[in-house]
Amino acid sequence: MVKELKGITSFHLRREFAPIMKKMPSTWTRSYFASTAGAVSAETIQHYINAQKGI
Repeated sequence: MVKELKGITSFHLRREFAPIMKKMPSTWTRSYFASTAGAVSAETIQHYINAQKGI
């Protein structure tokens, strides 16, 4: 489901912002994070973001 949503949004973003998006190799990474809103701390989110950046 997430893969389909990323594909659809990527298609629309690339169509609407073509000059900017042509410079980008890809719109999204293959990964994603899912959790319930009440069960995730700011530290958990920051750890995930840092991991995606390779920090």
